[in-house]
Amino acid sequence: MTEERPITLAVVGDSAAGKTTMIEGIEQVLGIERVSHICTDDYHRYDRAERKHVEVTPLHPDCNYLDVLELDLQRLRRGQPILKPVYDHSNGTLARPEYLAPEPFLLVDGLFGLHSAPMRECFDVKVFLDPPEELRRVWKVKRDTSKRGYTVDQVLKDLELREPDSERFIRPQRAHADVVVRFSPPPGVRPQDANGQLNVTLVLRPTIPHPDLSELLGDKGGAIRLSLGRDQGLPVDFLHIDGQVGAAEAERLESAVWSHMPGVARPRPERLGVYADRNERRQSDALALAQLLITYHLFRAAHAAASEGSSRWSA
Repeated sequence: MTEERPITLAVVGDSAAGKTTMIEGIEQVLGIERVSHICTDDYHRYDRAERKHVEVTPLHPDCNYLDVLELDLQRLRRGQPILKPVYDHSNGTLARPEYLAPEPFLLVDGLFGLHSAPMRECFDVKVFLDPPEELRRVWKVKRDTSKRGYTVDQVLKDLELREPDSERFIRPQRAHADVVVRFSPPPGVRPQDANGQLNVTLVLRPTIPHPDLSELLGDKGGAIRLSLGRDQGLPVDFLHIDGQVGAAEAERLESAVWSHMPGVARPRPERLGVYADRNERRQSDALALAQLLITYHLFRAAHAAASEGSSRWSA
């Protein structure tokens, strides 16, 4: 490892789980000029037309150059540049590779970032997005029909085709995350009717130290609640954030989380929690809080690395 290694984040989840939305807000907190970003989907072996011919989904390891991805992640982790492949989601084609040198923070999202142990060792913070399948289907239909040229019937057929590979290869990566993020509609509300007012539950595993959130917690019916429990048989903390949190309470909570950021003296960014709903931009305070809490871990890792002289990070 060189003295110039980046601080690295993996955001993994199934197709249309919200990875891009999560990454975009985190970039705003970190400062876009200090972030390099890659998507593991760029390492697809086949374009969209070829996948139909060979009858393989992009969720299968055989459809991806995972060995090359592994080597590129290791190289970036050492602070070295790569020639990154490019997959164009808008038309399903493979485009010209891009030269990429890592900035102080490296954000990696996609389907396979936690697939192998060597990949997982490249990350300071590992996140898995785990929305209920009914909600993910709504998100995928909206995205693929508005941005990727599919019809509703094509999207639904594609979801059915991909389900075995989702279960076999994508969802098992959840077990390797430090933080699992699960957005869900309020009880009794259909996913298509939630209008962005989604609740979020974060599974905080003891694989990394989490901030002391005691000052954020009100009564048991408050907008943010912490509980103890078990996830996949192991003890964890569950942090619940109410999607109906009011503007004043959201501001208080976001300011409190920001005050925990290690070694950060600059003001908190304004427009966090922004997401796209077809062609409209909306804002979710629960999403903003989730983005801040994940970014806390990046700042903490950066502060520790700077203290050890192994990073060029500074606030």
